[in-house]
Amino acid sequence: MKDSKYFALVKTAAKRTAIIIGILGGGGILFASPVLAQSQYVYAQVLESRAIYQSVTVAAPREECWEEEVRVRESRQRGSQTPVLISTIIGGALGNAVGNNKSSQRVGTVVGAMLGHSVGRDIVRADSRPQTARYQTVQHCESVTAYRDEERLMGYQVRYLYNGEEFTVRTEQDPGEQIRLRVSHDPVL
Repeated sequence: MKDSKYFALVKTAAKRTAIIIGILGGGGILFASPVLAQSQYVYAQVLESRAIYQSVTVAAPREECWEEEVRVRESRQRGSQTPVLISTIIGGALGNAVGNNKSSQRVGTVVGAMLGHSVGRDIVRADSRPQTARYQTVQHCESVTAYRDEERLMGYQVRYLYNGEEFTVRTEQDPGEQIRLRVSHDPVL
């Protein structure tokens, strides 16, 4: 019913346009301006609507973290040199006291100082304890890019029936059971 009304309208419009052109053209008046087309909207039955997908690779950056046991170095302070100095002075004084004359006192001072220095170094070494190993948990992180394939909807391939003929069009959305069409009528001169 709709189709027969539609065609009746189209025929009427075409006849009117032809009559106007005949009158103007027959009188010797010719216009170079285009004749405006008439358009209207109609609905056509959808026969098939098929989704179209495209496979795409997507990059997804993410952060990966892990924990690790790390040996911590302690800053080792050198022991005090005071025991070395004191033992050198005491050794020199004892060596000086042992000597009888000036020459033996000098030799005794030097030998006593050397022995005192050696004893002082041994005291400092005995005071330094061996360093114990100490561990600490440290977190490390790095940025990693993971790639994955996914299917993305690109549109719909729609096959529809209009005026007894099948047509195909690609749309962004699924039209459902009917698709809206704009029909234009351009007179041919």
